[in-house]
Amino acid sequence: KLSSFTLSQIGLSWNVKDDLDDLERTVSTIKDVLLDAEEKSKTNNLVKVWLKKLKEVLYDADDLFDNFSAEALRKDLLGGNKLTKEVRVFFSSSNQFAYSLKMGQKIKAIKARLTLIGSEAKMFNLVERDRPMETSFMTKRRQQTSSFMREGEIIGRDDDKSALLKLMLENEGEENVYVIPIVGFGGLGKTALAKFVYNDEIVRGHFEWSTWVYVSNVFDVKRIVKSIIESVTGKALDQSLEMDQLGKQLRDKISGIKYLLVLDDIWNEEREAWLSLKNLLMGGAKGSRIIITTRSMKVAKITSTCQPHVLKVLSDDNAWVLFKEIAFEQISENSTNPAFVEIGKQILERCGGVPLVIRTIAATLFFKETEKEWRSFKDNELVRLSVHQGEILPTLKLSYNHLPSHLKHCFAFCRLYPKDHVIHVQTLVQFWIAQGYIKQLIPSQSLQEIGFEYFNDLVDRSFFQEVGERFSREELTCKMNNLMHDLAESVAGMESSIVDLEGHASQVGENCRHISINPSLIPSLEGNMLRTLLHFPNMRIQILSDETWDLIIANGRRLRLLKLDDIDFKMIPRSIHKLKHLRYLDLSYNRGLKILPKGICNIPNLQVLKLDRCWELEELPKKIENLVNLTHLGCEDCNGLTHMPRGIGKLSSLETLSMFVVDKDGSHGGADLSELRGLNKLRGELRIRNLGFVKNAKERFKAANLKEKRHLRSLVLEWGFYFDDNDDDDKSLEDLQPHPNLKELCIQGWRGDAEFPSWISFLTNLVHIKIWGLGSKFKHLPSFAQFPCLQDLVICDLTELEYMDDNSPKGGQGEPQSFFPSLKYLCLRDCPNMKSWWRKRSIDDSNEDDTTVMAFPCLSLSFLFKD
Repeated sequence: KLSSFTLSQIGLSWNVKDDLDDLERTVSTIKDVLLDAEEKSKTNNLVKVWLKKLKEVLYDADDLFDNFSAEALRKDLLGGNKLTKEVRVFFSSSNQFAYSLKMGQKIKAIKARLTLIGSEAKMFNLVERDRPMETSFMTKRRQQTSSFMREGEIIGRDDDKSALLKLMLENEGEENVYVIPIVGFGGLGKTALAKFVYNDEIVRGHFEWSTWVYVSNVFDVKRIVKSIIESVTGKALDQSLEMDQLGKQLRDKISGIKYLLVLDDIWNEEREAWLSLKNLLMGGAKGSRIIITTRSMKVAKITSTCQPHVLKVLSDDNAWVLFKEIAFEQISENSTNPAFVEIGKQILERCGGVPLVIRTIAATLFFKETEKEWRSFKDNELVRLSVHQGEILPTLKLSYNHLPSHLKHCFAFCRLYPKDHVIHVQTLVQFWIAQGYIKQLIPSQSLQEIGFEYFNDLVDRSFFQEVGERFSREELTCKMNNLMHDLAESVAGMESSIVDLEGHASQVGENCRHISINPSLIPSLEGNMLRTLLHFPNMRIQILSDETWDLIIANGRRLRLLKLDDIDFKMIPRSIHKLKHLRYLDLSYNRGLKILPKGICNIPNLQVLKLDRCWELEELPKKIENLVNLTHLGCEDCNGLTHMPRGIGKLSSLETLSMFVVDKDGSHGGADLSELRGLNKLRGELRIRNLGFVKNAKERFKAANLKEKRHLRSLVLEWGFYFDDNDDDDKSLEDLQPHPNLKELCIQGWRGDAEFPSWISFLTNLVHIKIWGLGSKFKHLPSFAQFPCLQDLVICDLTELEYMDDNSPKGGQGEPQSFFPSLKYLCLRDCPNMKSWWRKRSIDDSNEDDTTVMAFPCLSLSFLFKD
């Protein structure tokens, strides 16, 4: 921040530029020795304490500059408004002088603290070290198609797979329900092996239903039973249900059913607790299976009478195959270089045949390109460690130590997620941005794009697992291995904490800055150092009282991130504007929330505002244009919204606007479509509702400028139940042309002209198309058959539709063109007048067999309904 142009200009404006320059020089001298201090802090507690003091003063400086920037932004937003006496007084010359004097004094106080800390550094003989170049992306990138990235591949476990498959498919034992424990210490791949068996097609077809429950160290029978029922039914259960009611439901669901249940990561060694669960599970049919994964042989003994399947370390040969595939990726010349092979096998000896350790160490070496770097890693760090059951974490920490500093912050922050939690990557990146972990080296770069590069860097170093397909970033998810979660907890230290019902908020240290907490414990939370306050929906819901909100506001003046979704509160206090450091505010799934306080628009640094599925929300704040830093406005399924506020088009940084609602009759003074004109950074999905109410449609539709929104993935055009056929205004889909990059298009309720827009032929990147709506005049649809990427086609409620395509395909030299080369899902429903696929056939093709032309090569599921 000190070196930023923005702060420099603010310093000039408030006459504190010299103070800031002086502070920057002081910070620079300390920064030069930080790498050496970090290394020495591992063995020298005094250096560790020194770093803690340094971090505290830098946190205070960060808050100070945030206040500084917020006031300057407030001046820009309100300075031109001379209509109120309050504004004139606040920005009078005398008040500005007093404020700049006050800021100058605070900057000098920070500098004095830093100077003292800098002088203490001399006691430790800290030296300058070369700091690795920080870039927004790694110069070395793994191939996305490499074996390293393939999910579900387990190297060296063929015998284990065969043994477990045999146990799954053959009837053994006297009991109907057979319990199979998989035992082994952390990192051996117990969960991966269980998933392989669980997802096997033959296994899944062998059972009537299958479900997976993550247990961990808290063996809560009620929670486990509830999770099983919800998984089987696909419905959330009432929180108030008692154990007797849940037990009856579970017995009813499994009675006489051959089922498969996986209980992952059990630690409970109390036999009575296990028996209370087992008694509820014994009603399954003959051949039912329960797989248990555990690190404890005692757990295996109390849960099963059969011999547990004990997982062992990998053989030397299999360990080398795994190491080589990751460190060399089978394409590098190093894989055949005798020197690298020799060093690699010496390093591998220290990995102890543990797959997680091999993957992590090999991924670290992948980014080291010289023989010297490999030898240094082996001789100076790995030599001190050998992997046994209790020493895996220190070995994994070696990989953490070799992360660039900006990635260390990002990884440690993940400690706030519960174990086995499905992490939505876009949300995680937004968390990182809110905390200031993302460094924008080039102004044109999107912080979101840089954040995804950070995530990819951590994936390539094996810090995340179960990563989905990376082409759809808005929906990308991942998980963390339990040992990696333990590592994140270790490196985060006392600054981060998870406090659920099993813990207590008073145990949180006074210097704790990041916390995920059960809302019922917020009233006992003390201290005002918090920068993060998270609630995850899997924690038990507790409605927030006005008093609890007051505590959050009072103790949260430094908050950057506040996530309180799905807590069922109805009102947000007006005093929320006091959280002026706030960057991220998530109020989603609070279904009874109707109105937002105007004060939200006085949080100038707010970047993310999530209101998804606040079904009763009636309107957004009128002064939303003041949120000039807003990049994400989530209002998906906010069905109570009647309009969008005027001025929303001034939010030029907006990257997410999940829904734009046209004012039905203009009575709310809402924004019109022209406010979309300049919002060309929009990404993800844009849903435009109530298009049937638009007046001067031709002008408004074109003004929306959809064809310039090149980053949009999905566009939903909803016309609503209103469409004035007698309206003289010319409503035409032709004027709503999107950009050719679009992946998904949905047209709902169009009742205008019967011709499909000509621009559809340019949207050759479409993957999903959905067209539906009663009253549509479409008699035929254009040819989608040659769209190379189209995977899903849904056509519903087109009552006038007679043909799917105006013309039959014409291929070169008598050969038919490719017919839906990628289509996997086809749905034709409630199209009662449909007669045929084609309206007319060419003479040349008149004798051609329809089945030859209509050969869907990839179709796996289709629904064709006609009364």
